[in-house]
Amino acid sequence: MRPPINTQFAKRVNRVGALRPLALAAAALLLARTGPAWPATPSAPGASAPAVAPPTAQQYDQCLALARTDPQRAYDQATTWRDFGGGFPADHCAAVALVGLKKYSEAALKLQGMAGAMMQADPGMRADALEQAGNAWLLASKPIEAKADFDAALSFKPNDPEILIDRAEAYALNGKFFDAIDDLNRVLDRSPKRVDALIYRASAYRQLGSLDLALDDATRALTLDPNAVAGLLERGNIRRLKGDRAGAQSDWQRILQLAPTSPEAQAAKDNLTRLAEDTAAPAARTVGPAKASAKP
Repeated sequence: MRPPINTQFAKRVNRVGALRPLALAAAALLLARTGPAWPATPSAPGASAPAVAPPTAQQYDQCLALARTDPQRAYDQATTWRDFGGGFPADHCAAVALVGLKKYSEAALKLQGMAGAMMQADPGMRADALEQAGNAWLLASKPIEAKADFDAALSFKPNDPEILIDRAEAYALNGKFFDAIDDLNRVLDRSPKRVDALIYRASAYRQLGSLDLALDDATRALTLDPNAVAGLLERGNIRRLKGDRAGAQSDWQRILQLAPTSPEAQAAKDNLTRLAEDTAAPAARTVGPAKASAKP
């Protein structure tokens, strides 16, 4: 059977980018407490140990940058750094490198371990580590584990909109769309013009078959940001399900003009191809909502 029109749940595309630096100022302080950032140059026999310059946040930045371009090398360096006193920044860099290596579960466990060990750190740092662990679990397609970490993160930052949106994605990936809507409502109650939350809620409503509510949210999002490609993809999905083939086609074609190399553009191309096939043989094929299996 030919795959249906792509009507998966809207999702955050750049989830790897969510593994951002953990409070650089605090990280630098942790570094200064834990000793040398890199192995010292061996001394000549009988010579006194050379002085080691205190590590800096710049070294942390450099490690994170390397993790995004050469994750295996970054992981190896971060492991050595940790052995020589790199502390939490070294562990975090190693976790980011593991994400780059697509070892998502390992990264999540490392981030969880960091959060558990940061008993004296600022609660915000612990929340950030837990949020990033949840993001790694989402990359591993493990929404139950992700939700547990987002729950813990929200205990430190109860109304953080990013964590609430992340947890909504975990709920959606697990098929719990009403719970996803509850979290998105909390975000939108505080920030009613938040475009991404409107798009994700539109997806949740669509998955529940509430197409009028879904279309309203998608249209509101695109009124605020007419070039939001995720919103155009979502509204195209909704319009197609409501029988507005011309409207769906217009939205998907607009994506190809705005962001031709984006993941949304690939989904739009696939949908346009299937829409054309359905138009050519309407009696032979029907198009309905895809199985609810993806995330916001």
